[in-house]
Amino acid sequence: MATPQEKLAQALAALQKLQQNNDVVIIHADDLTTLHKKLLKANGFIKEVIRGWYISTRPDERDGDTTSWYMAYWKFVSVYVNSRFGTDWCLSPEQSLLIHSGNTIIPTQLLVRSPKASNNIVQLLHGTSILDNKLKIPEEKSRVNKDGLQLLTLEEGLIAVSEDFFTRHATDARSCLALVKEGSILLEKLLNGGHSIVAGRLAGAFRNIGSKKLADNILKAMKSAGYDVRELDPFDEQLSISLSTRETSPYANRMRLMWHNMRETVVNIFPVPKELPSDIEAYLKEVEDNYVDDAYNSLSIEGYRVTAELINKVKSGNWNPEDSEADQEARNAMAARGYYQAFQAVKESIKTILEGENAGEVADNDHGDWYRELFAPSVTAGILKAGDLAGYRSAQVYIKGSMHTPLNPDAVRDAMPVLFDLLKEEPHAGVRAVLGHFLFVFIHPYMDGNGRVGRFLFNAMLASGGYSWTVIPLAQRDAYMAALEKASVHGDITDFARFLGDLVAGSSK
Repeated sequence: MATPQEKLAQALAALQKLQQNNDVVIIHADDLTTLHKKLLKANGFIKEVIRGWYISTRPDERDGDTTSWYMAYWKFVSVYVNSRFGTDWCLSPEQSLLIHSGNTIIPTQLLVRSPKASNNIVQLLHGTSILDNKLKIPEEKSRVNKDGLQLLTLEEGLIAVSEDFFTRHATDARSCLALVKEGSILLEKLLNGGHSIVAGRLAGAFRNIGSKKLADNILKAMKSAGYDVRELDPFDEQLSISLSTRETSPYANRMRLMWHNMRETVVNIFPVPKELPSDIEAYLKEVEDNYVDDAYNSLSIEGYRVTAELINKVKSGNWNPEDSEADQEARNAMAARGYYQAFQAVKESIKTILEGENAGEVADNDHGDWYRELFAPSVTAGILKAGDLAGYRSAQVYIKGSMHTPLNPDAVRDAMPVLFDLLKEEPHAGVRAVLGHFLFVFIHPYMDGNGRVGRFLFNAMLASGGYSWTVIPLAQRDAYMAALEKASVHGDITDFARFLGDLVAGSSK
């Protein structure tokens, strides 16, 4: 008879076959035997979402941890809803446009439409749910499949969405509008459907983002067909920046809009920038004096078990993992060594900034060096592969416990150049510091180290405004993460700007 350990091993082998290189897998009850489900669930390797449906989880996850669920959410929706309705369904117009705009934040309640639905609410994990509405849906050519999700096409969504979408989700709406190129598909739908009110709203919306030609074309075409169209701008305010309509990705304009929407809040909250210090060496010595405190707090925020003793040993060159048992905790020691090397690289970047170079330009040129120095010791020790130093990530990552899903790998390559353009163009150093840090971790360009590099970027931008190096303390980790989450999920930078501003004010005393 098999031992309990052997039975669990057999169950894990069955789970491994389902995973096939995926970190998260959606499991239907029929995919595993009853015994295997029982053993895997009892040992924390799977979690039941609804009756008969499971997701894979980490056995070290604590009760209430949302990470596995948020990682699995969109894949679960696609597998579960497709199993119920086949392809005869779609997300609501609003949710379709949110996803078109690059917004994949986990909704509290997801609205699904299908003629096969039963108008039920399906309760999922951690307070999320699906509301399936029994409704007729557009024909297949007016829908598009994106990663297993049935969405309304961009044009269909813009016509079907309610007017208040443009005020409640202004950034998302503008990002979608900027994706419409010459507008013939949209015009055809407006004309064939006789959507005179919607046409007036969309004409006003396009004019708001600077697409005057498209706005005029909508009005002229509708009036030529005999429709009485009155232009109405559905947004609360006129957009004062120009959006590119040449972008094929929504993420570039999304970054510009987020920056535009958030910068005034930061200016009003953050301490006023100072003059660049005249004594560069004295400033750099002050930065170096902060090293031990900064390394301890920044590494500890990320979950590394480090001590001031280990950090000083690494700094002095007395770290010896071959002969010292205390130095053999490789992961933590390598993280400390990498942090020291990266810190020195950041100091060199700050020196260049203080000598008068554009801070955004310096960060653009040097941030890859900071990242490589951060992880080079782990590669040398064989903990990481050399390919991990190649640059921006090529796989999806998730943030533990966050409803915000970082950008997909292709979107990272669209968004990062825009972030550095914004840093180069921004005149206020406090805005560069706060929004540079926030948008860097929002994008999450690397597989690991994003928080540490984001805090390096924050301090490099602080230097460009004469602010002192500022340590984000481990003791305030919860407030720091909550403020980041509020900015990422709700687009409200207030708490994050105030949190960082208070720390900067305290560091400058």
